[in-house]
Amino acid sequence: MRFPSRSLKVLAAAAALPLVLSACSSGSDSSSAEGAASAEPAKTKDPNAGLLTGTQLKAALAPASAFPAGFAADASAARDTGDTYQAPATKSAAKPRCADLGATSWISLTGIEGVSFAQNSYVNKDTSAELDQEIDVYRGTTAKDVMKGLAKVVAACPTYTDSDTHSAVKVTGASTAGLGDEAYTITLTNSAWENGTTLIAARLGTAVVSVLSTDGRDNGAASAKKLAEKVLTSLEGKSGAGKQG
Repeated sequence: MRFPSRSLKVLAAAAALPLVLSACSSGSDSSSAEGAASAEPAKTKDPNAGLLTGTQLKAALAPASAFPAGFAADASAARDTGDTYQAPATKSAAKPRCADLGATSWISLTGIEGVSFAQNSYVNKDTSAELDQEIDVYRGTTAKDVMKGLAKVVAACPTYTDSDTHSAVKVTGASTAGLGDEAYTITLTNSAWENGTTLIAARLGTAVVSVLSTDGRDNGAASAKKLAEKVLTSLEGKSGAGKQG
């Protein structure tokens, strides 16, 4: 069975350190001395306070027991940011690499990267079917911007060329109800493939769960939804994964 080629994107973890501001006073020497004795350094609020770490997100990923028989974890595809946070980044998504829709970490095509993540992949060596799962966490309301960005990616990538078959892959996307706070589904189809690919992104508060599936004759739609539901349920029980409006 022929499926889209896989391309793992590795994200580096980086520590995000809160800034510390020193309080200054003016006036006479006596008032300065008194102020120095009582004043305490003012600290800025930690922008990552309450956000789940990569270690916590890794624990929220679906376990091996949740995958169909025949699937095994691809150890080379497992990544997370550990107990530290990486600096958030935003880059232009005006001209995304459309072929990366068929790769792990496809959510990064929005041009927005969060402060923590965890991901892994499961592959059926007999059929080459693939199931990928990832959770990314963002500061503030940035996760909402990620969801909005998915429609823009689909608009920018109505088709792309599959590097293996050199044929056109059709890309369609639509909002999806019933998953998390909001969700979006992207479907990839190609007449040269026996089966297509389904991508689902679902937001829960500050986190975005993204999955990829080529498992099943329905372009992987049912298995992708099942995996997304499994991860969302696990994520709901984690501290710091509260819902936003």
